[in-house]
Amino acid sequence: RCLMKAVVVTDQAAGTAGMALVERPKPEAAGNDVLVEVHASGFTPGELSWPSSWTDRLGRDRTPSVPGHEVAGVVSALGYGTRGLSVGQRVFGLTDWTRDGTLAQYVAVEARNLAPLPGDVDFTVGASLPISGLTAWQGLFVHGRLQSGQRVLVHGAAGGVGSVVTQLAREAGAYVIGTGRAADRQAAIDFGAREFVDLDNDVLEDAGEVDLVFDVIGGDIAKRSARLVRAGGTLVTIAGPPEARPADGLAIDFVVEADRTQLGEIVQRVRDGRLRTVIGRVADLDDAVTALNPTERAKGKTIIRVRTGFLGQDTTDLIDPRHPGVAKGPHRS
Repeated sequence: RCLMKAVVVTDQAAGTAGMALVERPKPEAAGNDVLVEVHASGFTPGELSWPSSWTDRLGRDRTPSVPGHEVAGVVSALGYGTRGLSVGQRVFGLTDWTRDGTLAQYVAVEARNLAPLPGDVDFTVGASLPISGLTAWQGLFVHGRLQSGQRVLVHGAAGGVGSVVTQLAREAGAYVIGTGRAADRQAAIDFGAREFVDLDNDVLEDAGEVDLVFDVIGGDIAKRSARLVRAGGTLVTIAGPPEARPADGLAIDFVVEADRTQLGEIVQRVRDGRLRTVIGRVADLDDAVTALNPTERAKGKTIIRVRTGFLGQDTTDLIDPRHPGVAKGPHRS
């Protein structure tokens, strides 16, 4: 079988420090899969604490495993019975938690987990969208049932997920109160927050009653936030089962799921400038281990560029500064 380069992990205790770049067999597309030639990959450091990074669905050890679950690339082969995508098509999406991931030159993915990536959206941007975009969409609209005119408290409003939550909620007509550290205030306002609570120095309770809390922190902040939810409101969280529930409302913790239709909604907003993601460092696969072990806290998501992408060129120079995240393409000046 052909070999490919991939980042693997073998030691759960070592975390990202245990990553290594190796050669391993190129995967094959099983039934209903596509094989994606990876152009860019997103990685969430927290995933190395998830059991699914180390064991399969039956709990069996699956190391050495390839991390990374966000992908943008090109379909290179179709598995038996696969429909809806074609060889040569640009795609992006969220790969299965218990299978080898996207920090590699190729990844086998269930076709239903992918969506078409329009030609004017850079692969680097496509790889930054699935987790933050789908988490925000599902928390707000599927679980939170957000309505125009509602008050929404968004924790970490300048962060990877929170910044997308803030933008989508504002676009949906909500009044957004963002939280974070003092240094995040201007970024949160720029993303669409009408008010900002500095969690180190301001009083959270001064935000007043809200219809929806989007929590990414958990712990004491989530407990105090639950008390702010008005009757019939909802606290949604991605920080695990909440310790406190609203007195007369819902508390929902959820794990993000792949969804082709939602990915399409998200990428359309990127194309027309309504949504942007925060991309920090962009590094090549050969430098991935170093890039994913930063010496200081990085702002924005680290993206590993596995191949040069847009029209065969290196893509970082092609991002339109007026719409960060949209490449200058046939529809852009």
